[in-house]
Amino acid sequence: MALDRNNLIELARVSAKASLNPSATFSFQNENFSAEALNKTFMNELNELGKTTQLFRQNKELIFTLLEVALTEVVPVKVMQSYGQFADVQTYAQGTKPVFKVRISEASKKRAKQFVTKVGLAGRYETFKLDGYSLEVPTSAYGGAARVEWEEMLDQRFTMADYYNLVLEGMDEAVYREIAKALKAMVAQLGTNNHTIQGSFNENEMDKMLAIADSYGKATIYCTYEFASTMIPQKDWASNEMKNEIWNNGYFTTYKGHRVIILPQSYEDTTNSKKVIDPSIAYIIPTGAEKPVKVAFEGTTQVKSFENRDWSEEIQTYQKLGVATYLVNPGICAYTNTALQQKDK
Repeated sequence: MALDRNNLIELARVSAKASLNPSATFSFQNENFSAEALNKTFMNELNELGKTTQLFRQNKELIFTLLEVALTEVVPVKVMQSYGQFADVQTYAQGTKPVFKVRISEASKKRAKQFVTKVGLAGRYETFKLDGYSLEVPTSAYGGAARVEWEEMLDQRFTMADYYNLVLEGMDEAVYREIAKALKAMVAQLGTNNHTIQGSFNENEMDKMLAIADSYGKATIYCTYEFASTMIPQKDWASNEMKNEIWNNGYFTTYKGHRVIILPQSYEDTTNSKKVIDPSIAYIIPTGAEKPVKVAFEGTTQVKSFENRDWSEEIQTYQKLGVATYLVNPGICAYTNTALQQKDK
């Protein structure tokens, strides 16, 4: 049975949710389907709507609506799944000022002065309240464009599913870059007791940072694989089980009782010369502390196209987002291993 406009929009929404939980089943038109079946159906419908140049022109408005619905649904949740352990991700309606209410722990109130770091994008506004802080996170438009040659469309070498996946990956990468900037801004604001800078991994220095963080709640260590692989005890006391873990994983998944979370690494471009996440820094964050990174999505994803004089089609997409860091817990620490810092080329 052919799907009408409303059912196609609902399919876009359900398949987006399904892509985030591939092991679950989802209801569509009063029937249950696997995530794989829903995603395959949605991609097929997208491709059928733009199968030929004539169909693309005829269905352009509907195709872009489906892309907008799916991307608006999936991008914030995907960011939450990837970075939710240390980032608070929220969505806001178009034209609404993104404001995060931040709770202040009793330990933080009594033991330290709270302050706000520089946001990852454009400026920040701070308002003090007796029960905590409110932080407005200004948003900017982030997006990109794909130029599709007329012959590519005629030969069906470019599909709407290709574009959807390309945009999804690009938006995730854009957010991650801003999170990386925000984390570095946070480190720059740490006090001297909360940030150690060493030329290699020093077990005693890491223990000092963990002791500070643990006093505010059991700490978790967030770092890249490169940093984690250096976290080897100085003394030769490792058990055979620990040696096997290093051999199998390349690093300890727990370090002296503290979880080690690997931050996914990426590169600025295809030359693989500049990394997105600084591999020299480990972030040591008390469990239960206010998440230091705030990510705001404003409005829905927007998609439109322009036809160039050579008949090629330029499809553009953007989403308004903002990233900030909030350093309200004096238990947050960092360890910088300068041996791992990137060298400018």
